[in-house]
Amino acid sequence: MRDLIVLSGSSNPQLTARICKQLGVPKGEVISSKFANGETSVTVVDSVREKDVYIVQSGCGHTNDNFFELLIMISACKTASAKRVTAVLPLFPYSRQPDLPYNKNGYSVNGKREFDSSPGTPIPNSTTNESTDYLTSSIVKDTSNDMRKSTLLNQPVPTPAASSSSSLLINNTEDTPTYKEWIAQSGTLVANLLTTAGADHIITMDLHDPQFQGFFDIPVDNLYSKPLLQHYIANNIPDFQNAVVVSPDSGGAKRAIAVADQLGMSFALIHKERRYRKLINPTTLDQSLLISSTITPSNSNKVIATTMLVGDVAGKVCVLIDDLVDTSYTITRAASLLKDQGATYVYALVTHGVFSGDAINRINDSAIDKIITTTSTPQDGHAKQLGTKLEVLDVSRILAEAIRRINNGESVSMLFEHGW
Repeated sequence: MRDLIVLSGSSNPQLTARICKQLGVPKGEVISSKFANGETSVTVVDSVREKDVYIVQSGCGHTNDNFFELLIMISACKTASAKRVTAVLPLFPYSRQPDLPYNKNGYSVNGKREFDSSPGTPIPNSTTNESTDYLTSSIVKDTSNDMRKSTLLNQPVPTPAASSSSSLLINNTEDTPTYKEWIAQSGTLVANLLTTAGADHIITMDLHDPQFQGFFDIPVDNLYSKPLLQHYIANNIPDFQNAVVVSPDSGGAKRAIAVADQLGMSFALIHKERRYRKLINPTTLDQSLLISSTITPSNSNKVIATTMLVGDVAGKVCVLIDDLVDTSYTITRAASLLKDQGATYVYALVTHGVFSGDAINRINDSAIDKIITTTSTPQDGHAKQLGTKLEVLDVSRILAEAIRRINNGESVSMLFEHGW
């Protein structure tokens, strides 16, 4: 390697050491400390003048502190006349921010609030039978299609007295403009911070949303763990061709299908649908008109989630594949559903095992028989708690090969299919 130096942030020094071992180069010395008020101080001990610098920092642990430490290290190297600085982020921070807050209520262009699961409040003493429309749309309307209404209820619904009709329906004023909630999108900000600090190149792995690369105007190499996972399935799962690859949600279906097609395995999908139901005083309605699965006095003000399995897993080994496990709610519920549907053994293969909060206890108590993750985040503490239930795959070879190829000016496309 020509003028190559690899530096490590505080998030995953073990991974950096393994990358340096694969490359056959010593790890660059960096001293990182904090002042009493929490400010980060970074000292780059080794000379980086006219060097090709690679800084390894994963988006785990104290994410904000680690990210800001990375920015300081990038800026310090550029100030010290580094020829090129590449940020190696196995788990990219802030890459899975949602587009909008979860809310089934829509908003019209004129600023009036329109309900997806419930229509507007009818006017008392109105001559139209709007209460029937309300019940119909509340019970059977498909919230994924605003233009479609069902006609499940054909019989007229008794209309209560005008003085109490407003107590049955959502307490909402049609002419009152409401503020549309939104979540600040951090993608452009994170990209601008990295480029402004001086990053010339980004290496990451299994972005939660591959379109996140579009926020950058510098090269981004999004490496895949798919070859590593395929190798594990083919060599460690007995009779793997009769097993079923399962995506725990619709968002990861494309990732799981790619693995299933490559190995000639069956595929199944777990689909979750949430519906928002709300009544102010449902106990005043005719109880014969209530459907227990959707609107009941006990759950009328809640979000109703239904989960269904698309595919056959009875009597088969299931392999759940996802890119990230944080709180582990999604993956453990998926495993429970698979066991309920007759699965004999459940593997869970995830690229980034963050395991925040009570995730470890939740996995220990779950229907998952074995969980496999990678070294993109530190796993030493998790391995002690999960014991033989956890198996860790090393991604240092993939990252080291990417660094070697970029340093030599070679293509990295081979890594997308073969891994190393």
